[in-house]
Amino acid sequence: MKIAMIGTGYVGLVSGVCFSDFGHDVVCVDKNPDKIGRLITGEVPIFEPGLEALMAKNVAAGRLSFTLDLAEAVAGADAVFIAVGTPTRRGDGHADLTYVMAAAAEIGAALTGYAVIVTKSTVPVGTNRRVAEAVAAATGQAFDVASNPEFLREGAAIDDFMRPDRVVVGLDSPRARKVMADIYRPLSLREAPVVFTGIESAEMIKYAANAFLATKITFINEIAALCEKVGADIKDVAKGMGLDGRIGNKFLHAGPGYGGSCFPKDTKALARIGQEHAVPMQITETVIKVNEEVKRRMIDKITDLLDGQVNGKTVAILGVTFKPNTDDMRDAPSLTIVPALVGSGARVRVADPQGKREGEALLPGVKWTDNAYQATQGADVVVILTEWNEFRGLDLERMVRKMATPRMADLRNVYSQAEATEAGFERYVSIGR
Repeated sequence: MKIAMIGTGYVGLVSGVCFSDFGHDVVCVDKNPDKIGRLITGEVPIFEPGLEALMAKNVAAGRLSFTLDLAEAVAGADAVFIAVGTPTRRGDGHADLTYVMAAAAEIGAALTGYAVIVTKSTVPVGTNRRVAEAVAAATGQAFDVASNPEFLREGAAIDDFMRPDRVVVGLDSPRARKVMADIYRPLSLREAPVVFTGIESAEMIKYAANAFLATKITFINEIAALCEKVGADIKDVAKGMGLDGRIGNKFLHAGPGYGGSCFPKDTKALARIGQEHAVPMQITETVIKVNEEVKRRMIDKITDLLDGQVNGKTVAILGVTFKPNTDDMRDAPSLTIVPALVGSGARVRVADPQGKREGEALLPGVKWTDNAYQATQGADVVVILTEWNEFRGLDLERMVRKMATPRMADLRNVYSQAEATEAGFERYVSIGR
């Protein structure tokens, strides 16, 4: 199959590379000359484990290429995927569909024959019908539309694509169904379920799934706050809950709140969709509110460790990306916590394996260091904000010797009170314990 992938951001690039590894001929398109230039030379503009090697393999095999020319990529394609950004629109919380609709119009003008126009971007219910109208207005060619939302976890995206829990495809045409079945046929050998639904159902599945996962995270964070008051241990509580097959153990890890490219944006969009249809998403709206409160509670924990005196103190922050194994800073808890500390007069040092590229612009006033030990030199408190592997096996005694006052806010529960005390930390706080 010949596939055109419009957009080389996180979703578009990972999907395009993986489709080419299925054996399809894939052309990835972007309007950014710098990004396409870097991709042509073999440079991956995002951090995703394994992506660079897989991209190089398929470029060498002649199945994967990159271009600025959308018309060239679309001509003769069996399927054209739209994988452009849908950021939260300022003012109303809805998904901004500007890039999606612009891509649809350009695709329509470039069609040379039948193709399935597939929306991979996360879009509100009803968007694919609008895409169909925009394409129809620009072409006389036959086409169908399909919704194919992605469920990729940053840091594990390739494995998620190759071994998915499920693939969701929304459509209303037998011809389109055959094309999409052929595209995903390689997954049939791994018995991955491909769920065919109506278009609106597929659009809704994406929002409902992400809102539910965000709810699990927020729920366990609320329970963690209560555990701290009553003397329970959130790790024991989460384990006892997660062993119930109706609940499951995933997304029951207490921390400083969810962030990233999906949960914040999609919960806001779902809440807005509910408001527009007079069906308030009250649980989702509460999740959004509580998640922001969780982040502010983390600031209070750090302030309390400093005896309420933040001004002039040196704070070492370990990890600023929203999760490990990615360079993504979108809606990361660090974007709330670090500016609050800087604004209160703290001298903030940061160590993050991949966060500096985006973080330099987003976190002004901090000093970037090469590792955790540089960050903690002379620090009054160390804060574990992202659980990168390199922060899971730290030499805590070495860290204590470097610090002015050995205190730790372990906001990912990487260590224990006993480990911290044995290493020489005079004070240690975590989440829900």
